[in-house]
Amino acid sequence: MSGIGLLNEKHLHASLKQWYARPGDRFEVPVDGFVIDIVRDDLLIEIQTRNFYAIKSKLTRLAHSRRVRLIYPIVHEKWIVRSATNQRNRVTRRKSPKRGRWEDLFWELVSIPRLLSHRNFSLEVLMIREEEVRRYAGKRRLRSKGWVVEGRRLLEVLDRRLFKSPTDWRRFLPEGLESFTTKELATGMDTGRELAQKMAYCLRQGMVIELIGKQGHANLYRVAAQQTVTCGTSEQTASGTGVCF
Repeated sequence: MSGIGLLNEKHLHASLKQWYARPGDRFEVPVDGFVIDIVRDDLLIEIQTRNFYAIKSKLTRLAHSRRVRLIYPIVHEKWIVRSATNQRNRVTRRKSPKRGRWEDLFWELVSIPRLLSHRNFSLEVLMIREEEVRRYAGKRRLRSKGWVVEGRRLLEVLDRRLFKSPTDWRRFLPEGLESFTTKELATGMDTGRELAQKMAYCLRQGMVIELIGKQGHANLYRVAAQQTVTCGTSEQTASGTGVCF
């Protein structure tokens, strides 16, 4: 990642850490060879603003023996600020027409889908307003018309949702779908087919839903039935999914 990329993460990451902190929290704590953003009693909290794959190994190894919570922001509203390119121009600020939604989580979750069913893992999603600061880097930046992202600033946390049980993850599924294809899932969520496919993949890998056959050429799914799963060296029964408790 470039230096600019690192700077993009730092301001938003630091602001979210400050917003999320509680009295008694410890920060940047070494645990099992890793540095943890926040340690709250026996809970390890990691804030990641993008790229779940980069922390896949860290989360998986820590969750093996400790409670881990991942904090992830989704941008519901974005303001774009462009700095002046010379003395004649002024700083501009406009609202982006794009709106984030809870289901956007699955664009990143495809990197760590099996953690959904891990007894020690939870994920908290924050719906935020942010300000994205851009600067003009010259005409050589053709794809962005010369503009590059210099930083992201947290303006407000609008809402939050915690996912730590099979019931929480099932809430993404539209009501009334006893069995479904990804096309039907996309229609029920009012979203594109690609996102519905990623959602089905994650929920299946996390044992929230299961594959039961085909409907034409499409995979057919349903909410996972009760099953016996292995937790370490012992077998336990999980109601609805293969989650170890």
